[in-house]
Amino acid sequence: MNKRLQRRKRQTLPEELAAGEVERLLAALPPELQEQARAIPVTFETVPTPAMLADNVAPDTLGLFIGDEYAAGWSGGDALPTQIILFLGNLWDFAEADEKVFRREVRKTVLHELGHFLGLDEAELEARHLD
Repeated sequence: MNKRLQRRKRQTLPEELAAGEVERLLAALPPELQEQARAIPVTFETVPTPAMLADNVAPDTLGLFIGDEYAAGWSGGDALPTQIILFLGNLWDFAEADEKVFRREVRKTVLHELGHFLGLDEAELEARHLD
C-alpha cells in the first residue's frame, strides 16, 4: 500500500477529534456542572446552514448555543432542541489544520457556549477569556 495513503488512513478526522475533546472537557467539569452540561447535546455541522446565515449567524462562527438558558428556567421544550452546535469546518480552518490548536479551540468554544447556557453574556465570557 502507498505510504502516503497509509498516513492518510491513520489521520484522525475532525469529528473524532472534536467528540473526544468534548468528552474530556465534560468529564473535567466540576460535578455540580457535569449533569447540566451533559444534558445538552453537542452536535457538529461543517459551517452554519443557510437558515442560520439568514438569521444573522456569521459565516465564520465557531459555535452556537440554541435554546433556553438554564438560569431562565430551562425547559428543553423549544421548537429547536437546546443544543450546542460546533462548526467543525470553521474550527478546522481557524486552527489552520493544526490538531493541537483545533482541540484547544473546540474546548474553548464548548465552554463559551456552555457559558451562554448558564446565562453569561459576551462581556462576562470575555472577562473569563472565553471570547
